[in-house]
Amino acid sequence: MQNRIMLTICLLWAGSVLAQPSPNYHLVKKTVVGGEGGWDYLMADADGGRLYLSHGTQVEVLNLRTHQKIGVVKPTPGVHGIAVVPSANVGYTTNGRTHSATLFDLKTLQPSREIPTGLKPDAIRYDAFSGRVFIFNNEGNSATVLEAATGKVVGTVELGGAPEAAVSDDNGLLFVNLEDKNEVVVFDANTLAVKHRWPLGTGQEPTGLAFDQARHRLFSTCHNQQMIVLDSQSGKVLATVPIGSGVDGAVFDTATGSAISSNGEGSLTVVRETKPGQFEAIQTLPTQRGARTITIDPVSHHIFVITADYGTAPAPTAENPRPRPSVLPDTFVLLEYGID
Repeated sequence: MQNRIMLTICLLWAGSVLAQPSPNYHLVKKTVVGGEGGWDYLMADADGGRLYLSHGTQVEVLNLRTHQKIGVVKPTPGVHGIAVVPSANVGYTTNGRTHSATLFDLKTLQPSREIPTGLKPDAIRYDAFSGRVFIFNNEGNSATVLEAATGKVVGTVELGGAPEAAVSDDNGLLFVNLEDKNEVVVFDANTLAVKHRWPLGTGQEPTGLAFDQARHRLFSTCHNQQMIVLDSQSGKVLATVPIGSGVDGAVFDTATGSAISSNGEGSLTVVRETKPGQFEAIQTLPTQRGARTITIDPVSHHIFVITADYGTAPAPTAENPRPRPSVLPDTFVLLEYGID
């Protein structure tokens, strides 16, 4: 009887998934922000109605709906990530060049304090469950833990590898990619104890990480053009799905049940569980070269990426055998995508 009930549930679940039409993401708006410098993460703050874009030595702050510029947070040398804590009216940036985090006021956008971190702070995550901000130090192989409301350092998590993007289950656990170890580390947000280290199978150099909380799925995007799907309760690898090259970010859209990777080649790969245990790339959407990081507005379910136009790369040298092409001034652009 129990087996029959479980089979019925699986068939009903599969039918509901298959009945959903495949989402068709398309470009909604393109806005030239301008200015100079490179970029990394961007963040949509649905509660505050803002977009925060890392850009060189500052953060561009735009209206989430209109893209109108509200202001900037500066200086943030070599800024990578942004997190906001609405209840405390504060935000944070990670600054790779100064190995620090900047604490700023959400209303005025003025910095109030610079907080030392580990080496090359990169990704950042506010976890409302623990009331803490986690700063992931890519070269320091650690996470600096802050009291969210004040910026006070309350601990360090030794991760044993180079962290990239992280997600929270909103119930006391954080998951983070280790880029050089090809694994996901799970740790307790309160005790800071590492609980699990889960290998990513064939996935190499994981960067972006997305989370389907309802179905307990992690989506780790890797530089060998693979999205690795894990069970977030057991760490079991459920699927490997091909994606575009140059990936850096990933989000999960609860409206369509899709994990989306942002690929630096100039594409988005949309992946969905089409039947229980079977994951497929259901759409590949052209974006623009360099659009490798991504954020999602959980209210409108619109997706945002940033990039710019490139010039020529300088000649290779012994010190820099693979130089990056230059970024053309005043071409920094925000691209917004929605669904039909």
